[in-house]
Amino acid sequence: MASITGADLACRALSREGVEVLFGHPGGTILPFYDALYNHSTLRHVLCRHEQGAAHAADGYARATGRTGVCVATSGPGATNLVTGLAAAFMDSVPVVAVTGQVPRPAMGTFAFQETDILGVTIPVTKHGFLVEEASDIPAVFAEAFRLAASGRPGPVLVDIPKDVQASLVNEKTISSFASSHPDFQETAGSNQEMAALIQEVAKLLEAAERPVLLVGRGVILSGTASKLRYLAERNDLPVITSLLGLDAFPASDSRALGMPGMHGTERANYSLQDADLVLGLGIRFDDRVIGRPDRFAPNARIVHFDIDATAVERTMRADIAVVADLSESLKMLLPLVPKADRTAWWERIREWNREADPILERRSAGFRRMGPLGAREAIRAVARKITQSQAIAVSDVGQHQMWLAQELGDMVPGSHLTSGGLGAMGYALPAGLGAAIGRPERPVWVVIGDGGFQMTLQELATIVQEDVPLRIAVIDNGYLGMVRQWQERFYERRYSETRISGPDLVTLGKAYGIPTWRIDRSEQLDSALGLAANEEGPVLIWLQVRQEENVYPMVPSGAALDEMVTKPKRVPG
Repeated sequence: MASITGADLACRALSREGVEVLFGHPGGTILPFYDALYNHSTLRHVLCRHEQGAAHAADGYARATGRTGVCVATSGPGATNLVTGLAAAFMDSVPVVAVTGQVPRPAMGTFAFQETDILGVTIPVTKHGFLVEEASDIPAVFAEAFRLAASGRPGPVLVDIPKDVQASLVNEKTISSFASSHPDFQETAGSNQEMAALIQEVAKLLEAAERPVLLVGRGVILSGTASKLRYLAERNDLPVITSLLGLDAFPASDSRALGMPGMHGTERANYSLQDADLVLGLGIRFDDRVIGRPDRFAPNARIVHFDIDATAVERTMRADIAVVADLSESLKMLLPLVPKADRTAWWERIREWNREADPILERRSAGFRRMGPLGAREAIRAVARKITQSQAIAVSDVGQHQMWLAQELGDMVPGSHLTSGGLGAMGYALPAGLGAAIGRPERPVWVVIGDGGFQMTLQELATIVQEDVPLRIAVIDNGYLGMVRQWQERFYERRYSETRISGPDLVTLGKAYGIPTWRIDRSEQLDSALGLAANEEGPVLIWLQVRQEENVYPMVPSGAALDEMVTKPKRVPG
């Protein structure tokens, strides 16, 4: 039987796992892999301009397709440049396998050129890491890496392969067989009988509750239970509150949708949580951006937490009942026990919190177009309308625009809203949009990004052009690091320390990359320009120059309870 290289084995292993696309950047210690890749035409490689871009692109690909994304980098700086992208994937439960080159085994530990202990570096931001010491182990390692990445709570896994292992020859008879030996994050609540008892308790709490709410996170998307969620809400007449990462789990147009909770959540969502007597958390982290001050969150409510990851339960606060299981299984058991309910009194109370400033109500009302300088929120509202009308995938970056877009998006297909929610990585959206568009070429993809985040990863415009990816890129340019400026305005007496930011002329930049670009700075230009841009066949750049000091409201200050919202700017003396 013929001998093959470890690098060729790695390519074969990727193909065996159904991988079609790799996002990467070559370098010295990963060269044997790239040489082998030359002969594997079924593996499409996308040459990202920066390894962080490759990791975010793999993340966007995974979120958009539901498959495991793959990124590739060399050792040292190549591998360390992946870390932000891996951390973003880890925080948001995204399956990614990162393949890195390593210096040859004899050189490890000698401070060799471009040597870094990338397994040690990435321990906090990966589910697991493998150092491949023998080429014959490569098939088994890759099988295990992909299993771990996709199982339980999904997340990134790293496979580090020394250069000499990639280059070494191995007889196919000696190749290791797959044998799982590593645990994942999935745990069970015990036996089926114990699970049934817990579900019975939940059903009793729901039947007795007068002011229950559903608090929904990305776990509903990952478990494919959006339809079950909708049935539960309809049958028991439940208000549905969706986190930033769970926005697309429930239709925004549904009368039971209260929008997003937390720091920039709607008044209806936050007040409802604080007044509830039962909170059912479905696949959601009870993190600080969602719950505000933990000791004052839903003070009169029993808390039920459904999550596949036992480590997520009671991480920030106590749950009265914790159901640790795959959400599809636990909801399958719960739904037959849910009684039909009429919660008219509860809904009347919720409607008391309807405000003119409520973004949901504004979105549902008839729109109008004013004249004059362009406002940030009105620009994003128009972009959100284009996204919703075309059933596009929306990829947002981090900052004020992220919150505005979350408030303005209409009905979305589950898995269509991509953003860095847990890590909050600026620069995420452009490469993640690239990955999403490559993974789902049949769907339009819109990237909404601030001028600050755009300048962190704009080099991926070259990748987008080279791959001819038809992204619609909307840059919200207010000349500031907007969210930080908003906090400086509110809490630091308008001392704008290092938040003013300049940038290139995006019309000129677009021309340099060969990307059609529209500059919009007035309200009356908005609809026609967006219409023209949306009809382009290739990538387009939309430069939205908006008023500089517009703020996102409502706003819950850090360390405050959800019912301590700020709804208007602070009056400054003078």
